[in-house]
Amino acid sequence: MKSAVIVFPGSNCDREMIEALRLVSGCDPAIVWHRDAELPAGIDLIAIPGGFSYGDYLRAGAMAANSPVIRAVKDAADRGVMVLGVCNGFQVLTETGILPGALMRNAGIRYICRDVVLRVENSQSVFTAGYEAGEEITIPIAHHDGNYQADAETLDRLEGEGRVAFRYTGEVNGSARGIAGILNPQGNVLGMMPHPERAVEPAHGLTDGRRLFEGLIGALAQAA
Repeated sequence: MKSAVIVFPGSNCDREMIEALRLVSGCDPAIVWHRDAELPAGIDLIAIPGGFSYGDYLRAGAMAANSPVIRAVKDAADRGVMVLGVCNGFQVLTETGILPGALMRNAGIRYICRDVVLRVENSQSVFTAGYEAGEEITIPIAHHDGNYQADAETLDRLEGEGRVAFRYTGEVNGSARGIAGILNPQGNVLGMMPHPERAVEPAHGLTDGRRLFEGLIGALAQAA
């Protein structure tokens, strides 16, 4: 699997994402600076990691969404390349319009950093192929703006099309309908607030995130 990790000023989870992809795939991801206008040729997966791109000025992910590399990311997504946006990466994907809705300040206006239980709502995507529908997994979160919101029509469409990938099993940050991660209509883009890259090996204390990467790699291998 050929992957790339996009790095912005203020990204702080890029190393974890790089190490998770290296550990699970056995290949070194390309590291792409946000001012680059092109992505490596033949890329299979683009990962947009967490952090505080541009210090989260204006809105979380808003300035990063206008970086030169984003046009290449959009074009790649349109061609069917897999795109994974985690935490700030999810915020960037909503700010670009690649995914619908917005990530607002957490209910209670507090930064939250802890492990949470998620329910896998859709196990049919390339990102969730390593899980069973209805399965509960534990993944860390660390965010201040993780409160997913969209209008009722959009929420109904996400539910009806099976595009809710993960849902919090309890109240976490105020997200509408407990949504923790969503897919685009084609299923090749996933945005999620929890950090699977921080749950890939026993030293992390959690390993449920590893299956996201293993499932993705397996699905890509089958499609090759």
